[in-house]
Formats: sequence, structure tokens, C-alpha cells
Amino acid sequence: MKHPLKTAATRRDAMGRIGILAMPALLTGAPARSAEPLRLTPAQTEGPFYPVELPQDTDFDLLRQGDLRYARGQASWLDGSVRDAEGRPVRGAIVEIWQCDVDGHYRYPRDGGRADPAFQSFGRVAVDAEGRFRFHTIRPVAYSGRTPHIHVKVKLAQRTLLTTQLYVEGEPGNAADGLWRSLRDPLDRAALTVPFKPAADGLRASFPIVVAA
Repeated sequence: MKHPLKTAATRRDAMGRIGILAMPALLTGAPARSAEPLRLTPAQTEGPFYPVELPQDTDFDLLRQGDLRYARGQASWLDGSVRDAEGRPVRGAIVEIWQCDVDGHYRYPRDGGRADPAFQSFGRVAVDAEGRFRFHTIRPVAYSGRTPHIHVKVKLAQRTLLTTQLYVEGEPGNAADGLWRSLRDPLDRAALTVPFKPAADGLRASFPIVVAA
């Protein structure tokens, strides 16, 4: 039979060794085990419609172009964040979006100048200190051969960190869209396909972005 005093002393010694081993983590605030890196947001083609000439305004609000107001389509807020694989905000990042108007026209020479001049069509914002961004736009619409989507680009200084496309969750045309179907991994599809939910002032969609910065 083990002596009770010796057993208690052995337990105290063991706890002391555990405390010593844990001390660096307590002092530095570092976790005992490193977290798994975040999954990078999948890249997709830029497509042929990145603006050759930027609109008069290039701010967050695509529904205001100078003195013009765009009142067609479903007004939507698109927000999100830009983080690296460790979950840190990518400060200084620039997020750009561009998309067609409700008639399926882009602000692009090959589209014959048919884009509605009231729709800004392109927006560019700098993320805040927490990596967050926000745009005011419309729920994307389908046009010949494509399901509804918004083009997205993330830049940092002179580097392009990501070019991709954002899709609408539950959109019937997704399954027939070649670029959406090219996302073979369900996790990649989920990362680029988000719901546009009713909000007090239109629709709202959130798009968290993870890049290798």
C-alpha cells in the first residue's frame, strides 16, 4: 500500500512541473496549441469586364454616380473582412468590386456603351483597422450564360492578393454556371456563395475574405 503522505507529495511535484511548463504560455499570452490556419478564399478568373475607364465615382456606394441615383434592382449592402491565414486583419488592403446593371450591361467598351450611367458599376474601398469593408450596391443579376455574381479583387500596395467572384446562395442558375461548377470542393463553393438576406434598408450579404498576405 502506498503511503498517503508520499502520494500527496508526488501529486504536488507533478502539478508543480505542469505549472512550470505552462508558465511561458501564461506570461506571453500565447495559446498552448497553435490554431489551424484559415482556409484561403478561392481565386477565380477576372473575366473580360474589369473597367477600362473608371466611373466618375469609385467609392463604396454604387447606387450614386455623381448627381445620379440608381433606383432599379434590389438595393443591397455587401460587407465583410480581409484577413490572413492566421486570422489577422490585412491592414492597408484595398477591396474592389464590379458588376453589371439590372439589364446585364457592364461599363466596358465591348458592351457598346449600353450600361446605365446612373449605376456606378465599380467600387473601391480601403479596409479599416479591423480589416472590414462595406459596399452599397444591388443584388447581382443573371445575364446570358452567367448566374448572378459580383467580381471582387483585393490589393495591397502594388500586389493583387486575390481576384475572385461572389455568388448568391440558393440561386437556381448556379448549377448551370461553368465557373461556379468549376469549384469542385464544396468548401470552395461555400466560401464564394453567400446569402442575400432581408434587412431594414434592403438586402445584406457578408463575405469574409482570407488571403495569403
